[in-house]
Amino acid sequence: LGPAEPRAAVLLQPFVHQVGGHTSMLTYDEHTICKPLVSQELSFYESLPLAMRQFTPQYKGIVSVHLKKDSLGNLTLIASPGLGQPDSCGRLDSAGGDPAVTLWHKCKWSHTQVTKTFKDSCPGKMLLRTDLQYHTDSLLEDANGKQPERKSYNPWGLHCHRQHLNRMSSKHNENKLHQFLLLENVVSKYSYPCILDLKMGTRQHGDDASEEKKARHIKKCEQSTSASLGVRICGMQVYQADTGHFLCKDKYYGRKLSPEGFRQTLRQFLCNGNQLRSDLLEPIILRLKALLAVIRKQSSYRFYSSSLLIIYDGQEHKESADQHLPFPKTHGTNPSRVDVRMIDFAHTTFKGSKSNPNPTLYDGPDHGYIFGLENLIKILQSLLEGK
Repeated sequence: LGPAEPRAAVLLQPFVHQVGGHTSMLTYDEHTICKPLVSQELSFYESLPLAMRQFTPQYKGIVSVHLKKDSLGNLTLIASPGLGQPDSCGRLDSAGGDPAVTLWHKCKWSHTQVTKTFKDSCPGKMLLRTDLQYHTDSLLEDANGKQPERKSYNPWGLHCHRQHLNRMSSKHNENKLHQFLLLENVVSKYSYPCILDLKMGTRQHGDDASEEKKARHIKKCEQSTSASLGVRICGMQVYQADTGHFLCKDKYYGRKLSPEGFRQTLRQFLCNGNQLRSDLLEPIILRLKALLAVIRKQSSYRFYSSSLLIIYDGQEHKESADQHLPFPKTHGTNPSRVDVRMIDFAHTTFKGSKSNPNPTLYDGPDHGYIFGLENLIKILQSLLEGK
């Protein structure tokens, strides 16, 4: 599209690989997801310390989104690039941005294309069963007309999406524009993304939490591994090569785990149904140690309620090499087989935060976060040593 032409609207789809969180994550295009804008999170991305960039999704700007209801009452979300945000489109960060990826080239899809896109984004037998109010018919069965089994998709994102649509439609009329953040889709390069979502730190409530919310979060931490380990499982999907399905766990499962249960689930995250992917342990540990070194240097930052994603491809490398899949060979110094990224900064506070002019000022690094990282590394090291 030339700069003078109006940019086409984009139909936002639920992000098929959302394993945790409560905000609906939506797919903007293959390399980009979007989520409702929270000023504190925007402030974090806008003043992100350089050293942290390799551990966070790349921030790509802001987009306006509105609800649309069709004649049958089905709800969809439409993004309008450039609408009321004239300057946001160009905000691709040159440090990590791929100039070849034009963010705004999608136009509104037809029904069949939407369905096809859903199917393309769920390789193998991992078909999404959508309980959403739209596109249900053709998505309920796979290419052979078989009903996919319940365990073959990650239902968490759909659950969040449905709640989000209902909230939006009950509160706002259709024409209201909502601002959404555009962020890098950190799993787009993986064929079968295995994702572990870990809530980090010993404290989860933000400084702005009401007394009631604060008490609720403190209780959740005390009753889970957040207190004992500084980390708890918030969601997971792991590809099982033997069945061709993803095994999924949600935050309610993670909350109930004992420290030993946490360790077993971490091991399960690295099991592909046939064996433990012990080849991944060392690269994950190295990346976590690199993150630990960075966090130790960030004075005044408190990453309350943020998550850490550990990601690898469920399809092993030797297979994918034969099929000439587009794998980048390196990710900085890190073989792209594994990735570690921090996400969700709506309650992150730091000195000089624009959205929070009078933040509670904290001294030194986030010790709760560091405690969680150190324990995570210890457990992975013990798995590496075969204990």
